[in-house]
Amino acid sequence: MIRLEDLNVSLLNFNLRDIHLTVAENEFFALIGPTGAGKTVMLEAIAGLVPVKSGRIFIGEREVTGLPPERRGIGIVYQDHALFPHQTVLQNITYGLHFHKAQKTEAQDRRKHLIDLLQLSHLLDRLPTHLSGGEKQRVALARAMMVGPEVLLLDEPLSALDPNFREEVRDALKELHKTSHTTFLMVTHDFSDALYLAGRAAVIYQGRIEQIGETMEVLRHPNSLFTADFVGMKNVFPATFEGDRATVDGLTITLAAPVGSSKKYISVRPEEVVISRESVSTNGSIPLKGEIRRVVDHGFYFSIAIKTGGVTFQSVMPKSMLLDRDPKDWKEAYVHLRPSNLHAF
Repeated sequence: MIRLEDLNVSLLNFNLRDIHLTVAENEFFALIGPTGAGKTVMLEAIAGLVPVKSGRIFIGEREVTGLPPERRGIGIVYQDHALFPHQTVLQNITYGLHFHKAQKTEAQDRRKHLIDLLQLSHLLDRLPTHLSGGEKQRVALARAMMVGPEVLLLDEPLSALDPNFREEVRDALKELHKTSHTTFLMVTHDFSDALYLAGRAAVIYQGRIEQIGETMEVLRHPNSLFTADFVGMKNVFPATFEGDRATVDGLTITLAAPVGSSKKYISVRPEEVVISRESVSTNGSIPLKGEIRRVVDHGFYFSIAIKTGGVTFQSVMPKSMLLDRDPKDWKEAYVHLRPSNLHAF
């Protein structure tokens, strides 16, 4: 549904470079990266709001590279809602119909569906100044979807919301996608939002795509130091490899399968580093004796740093896994690493 071919954009001191990306019809796709990576620039290039230096943009089979925004069949929702302050919720929702003609019955049915789905019926006569952040974002979603766009672009739709409203809008987005034929492309710097909503994701950094894949695959198997850091891998170490063994600062770790010598790093997610007082192997894990260096209590879980050999592992352990034992009193413990959880790149 969305296809970018060798897209290049130049804006003052920032460039999007050599972007190749395909988003399937009715897919929910996430573009993730830190502030300043180029996420919004790419969204606005697709929408026709910034000029393209070179390359091509397709929506379905139509090339839209040179078309004005209103002829692209695209809706866009920004994090600041951009509602008209002098119009009621209902007037905001139906505003786009002035420019996108639809059959009266079809428009009425769509309006009712969106109002019910996004739980807006009790807000229709209010002005935006009397709405919460979550309510404003739901109105913005309804307005964008009211014209039946082929593609909906979402620019950090959850970042300005407090946690309660964030969950509310996130659930609304999931349901909205499920009940429509629209292709969703969301940009975000929060990987948890991408993981909850998107089947696939691309990581962008300094105007270039670093990695594309299924969202969980990107989370568990990053292909670069930047991506590993961005998705919260925490445990990333330079390593040398020989067969199914990795050596890190003199510590030998057994892998699930042989790894080619071209790999340079080994990594494991902190929630997959299990710490216990016992050396007994479970689920194929390999216990390594270590010294507890730091324990931080986060309420429902502990973050634990444990050093074994010359390597310090970072672990995230739910309190339920520790059977009411307090690791702050431990001096020594065992690191349990399952070979299947170790990733080389």
